[in-house]
Amino acid sequence: MNLSALLEQQFSLPSIPRVVALLLHELRQSEADLHKVNQLISTDPALTTRLLQLANTSFFGQSGTIGTVSEALALLNLGHVLKMAEAAAAVASPKAVAGVRLSQFWEYSLNVARVSRSLATLVRLNPQTAFTTGLIHAVGELAMHLAMPQRLEQLDREVPLLALNRAYAERKLLGYCFGTVGAGYARMWRFPPAMVNAIEHQYAPFDNHVYEPLAGVVHLATWRARCKEARLSERGLAVTFPDAVGVAMDLNIDIVLQQDPFDWGAHT
Repeated sequence: MNLSALLEQQFSLPSIPRVVALLLHELRQSEADLHKVNQLISTDPALTTRLLQLANTSFFGQSGTIGTVSEALALLNLGHVLKMAEAAAAVASPKAVAGVRLSQFWEYSLNVARVSRSLATLVRLNPQTAFTTGLIHAVGELAMHLAMPQRLEQLDREVPLLALNRAYAERKLLGYCFGTVGAGYARMWRFPPAMVNAIEHQYAPFDNHVYEPLAGVVHLATWRARCKEARLSERGLAVTFPDAVGVAMDLNIDIVLQQDPFDWGAHT
């Protein structure tokens, strides 16, 4: 399936069932706790994506400007959020995407978000925008699996979904990768341009005269989280570190590894 055909597909991203249940419970209280609502949505890539889609519609007059959960909640009333959560409940399933172990994907996405936030602080980017971008950076992967599960089945066997070289393998097979797909949808959903660019260029943030610092942050955060999934040794970390991106961002491997409390010592 070519990219244009893929981007014409309609799909529903699955949410984390427990998070959706807790969110619905909170929203149905007589006085919902906005801080708790923010925290719950910010742990779920699908809920975050749905909320940003809603907030960036032309109806609210803020298209292309809402890039965080807190910004969206400040714009929307809780009735809108409740309807969104109720729609999410219909597709909240840990087995909703063939070929994807969603519990692993959700944890990985949250790890990328956390590291992105920490790195953004170091390079003076907006940490909340970086967190949100990191959280949803791989939703294109879900879209690809939903749209063409048979095509990706063989690739999943050869190159695991969260492997360091996954984007390269997808580009070789299809001519595009999950970042391209995610950016295509984010552009249609009128997400902020910096977020769209970061998702699109996360694979190679500084190639071909591109300079997108937020993409560099997500690239490094993705490297770290995927190394965690692969349980790489210290040598494995050293040989896979994306030096060119690190140099461009003035962030070396030691700085990157210090930004989140992963237990690297347990990895062999």
